Amino acid sequence: MRDEETTPQTATGTLSPGAPAATRAGAPAPRTGPAPWTLRLVALGLVLTALNLRPAITSLGALLEEVRDGLHMSGSVAGVLTSVPPLCFAVFGVMAPRLARRFGPGAVVCAGMVAITAGLVIRPLVGGTAGFLAASALALMGIAVSNVLMPVIVKRWFPDRVGSMTGLYSMALALGTSLAAAVTVPLTGAMGGSWKAGLGIWAVLAAAAILPWLPLLRARTTAHEPVPAAARPEAPELRITRSRTAWALACFFGLQATAAYITMGWMPQIFRDAGVSAGTAGVLLALTMAMGVPLAFVIPRVAARMRTQGPIVVLLGACGLTGYAGLYLAPSGGAWAWALLLGVSNCAFPLALTMIGMRARSGAGVVRLSAFAQSTGYLISIPGPLLVGVLYQHSGGWGVPIALMAALMVPQMAVGVLAGRDRTIEDES
Repeated sequence: MRDEETTPQTATGTLSPGAPAATRAGAPAPRTGPAPWTLRLVALGLVLTALNLRPAITSLGALLEEVRDGLHMSGSVAGVLTSVPPLCFAVFGVMAPRLARRFGPGAVVCAGMVAITAGLVIRPLVGGTAGFLAASALALMGIAVSNVLMPVIVKRWFPDRVGSMTGLYSMALALGTSLAAAVTVPLTGAMGGSWKAGLGIWAVLAAAAILPWLPLLRARTTAHEPVPAAARPEAPELRITRSRTAWALACFFGLQATAAYITMGWMPQIFRDAGVSAGTAGVLLALTMAMGVPLAFVIPRVAARMRTQGPIVVLLGACGLTGYAGLYLAPSGGAWAWALLLGVSNCAFPLALTMIGMRARSGAGVVRLSAFAQSTGYLISIPGPLLVGVLYQHSGGWGVPIALMAALMVPQMAVGVLAGRDRTIEDES
């Protein structure tokens, strides 16, 4: 099934095998694929969507204490709140393939941006914890389906530029993550100190991401069209759970997500307990997250040119192991170096997204692989941050938790090498 891949090529004037003789003789070729302005809109939509896939989470983290006080939220409920994102990503991400087949990936992403906007608008307006959690879940549902379908849209609209386009939206995702973490508190202060305004302001950015997708809702007859009827009988033959590559990619995605959530949730506390000031600990976390902006653009481009991505997996894992060793031996003495290394290690996320696009031959395969790898992976990631907190509380220090973080890096490297082999899920299902 190569219908999704050939559509953009015909837009550039490439002749199909059945083109009329008059066309071959030099007559202008009919434009059967998306126009250049359409591809620009898709690229703009990808970037704006990616910018909105994390601010709902990181803006809340920056104001969690104020939200707890304002809603009279218990510490246990606040702890549950921090575990809601990966759970929602796992549960709602499973819905994405069916929705994409029914309505088209672009329409579903557009609806996801509407859900994020609505959730961010409603969340500050509710007066209780239950309503706050429900509005957060609405925004996270939009993020979950968009997470799954971003690689699918890249595969369908830009089949010859999977690496560069994945890098572009991965960079935008990292930028949105770090931007929300860095400016939410200052923005809140500038708007009078209300945590409700500080959280709600991000709905403006989400609303802007809806606009590029609206003209594309009419384009389902081109790259957004589901798999043609002639190819549909082949779809049931793809049993994703029989693919070793799919399982390896799901485990790799889950372990890298575990490391990322542990880093975002606990690294500042590790530095503060080592004697680093609270302000410096926040800057160190910002450095770790900011590393994803340039590397998220570079790594997918490099990975897409390689037959196997195992060497990149090992390199990123080695950076993680070195960073954890530094946190264990000299957390304050080399704090900047450890933050830098862990930031490089966390760039396994854009690598995982790139491999999702490379490990399936068809758009339909990418839909299923993306949903399976991300949903299963986020389920795997849920216990990690909670387990680190339990170990820290019972051991009275960071030695055991850091040892756990380092130990998890070993299987991450192993399954990453397996996921990076030059094969597709269609060959194994």
